[in-house]
Amino acid sequence: MIYTIKDLYNLDETIAKDLFENKTYPWEALADINDFILKLGPTLDKDKFDEVEENIWIAKSAKVHPSANISGPCIIDEDTEVRPCAFIRGKAIVGKNCVVGNSTELKNVVLFNTVQVPHYNYVGDSILGTHSHMGAGSITSNVKSDKTLVVVKDKEQKIETGLKKFGAMLGDYVEVGCNSVLNPGTVIGRNSNIYPASCVRGVVPESSIYKKDDTIVTKK
Repeated sequence: MIYTIKDLYNLDETIAKDLFENKTYPWEALADINDFILKLGPTLDKDKFDEVEENIWIAKSAKVHPSANISGPCIIDEDTEVRPCAFIRGKAIVGKNCVVGNSTELKNVVLFNTVQVPHYNYVGDSILGTHSHMGAGSITSNVKSDKTLVVVKDKEQKIETGLKKFGAMLGDYVEVGCNSVLNPGTVIGRNSNIYPASCVRGVVPESSIYKKDDTIVTKK
C-alpha cells in the first residue's frame, strides 16, 4: 500500500495545513513549499512572529542560536529550538516545539509540530509528521545516483512522481534509528520504527519495525 496524505498525517499539527489541500500524496506538496511560505508569511500574527530578514519569519518564542544559518523563504513556528550551526537553506516550514539540532541541514521541507532532527541530520525534499524523530546521523537521500526521476514502489505497486528530488515522507510518530539512510522515494507509515544503520527504500508499513529489507515485523 502506498500511503496518502490522510494515511500519514494529522494536518491539525502543522501551520502548513492548507499546503496539502487538493493533493492526494504528500510529495505533491514539495513543489509548492516556496510559494506557500511567501503567501503565508505576511499573514502571520505580528504579535507572535517577527520577519527577521526578507521572507524569514520566526516566532518570538522560538530559540535560535546566533551561529545558525537561515535562508528564506522560511517559517519557524512557536517554541522551536534551532541549535548551534544548524543550516536551513530555505523553503522550510518548521512547526511548533521542534528541535533542529547542531549541524543539521534542512532544505525544501515541512516539519510538523514536535519533530526532532537534533544531531547531524540532513533532511531535504521531505515531509516529517508530528512527533517523528531522526536519530543522530540519519539522513534523507533526495537524488538517485543515476539522476533519474523518483518512483515510489511497494511490491508491484508503483507511482511515478515526476520528481528528480524527493527524500522521504515520514508519517506521524515515526522513529528513525541513528546513522540510517532513507533513500529517494521512501515512505514510512505512522508509528513505525527503523533500526539503526538501516538503508531504507520503498514503503514501510505503518505500526511496524524495519530491521532490514527482508525483515519487517508488525508491532505487537
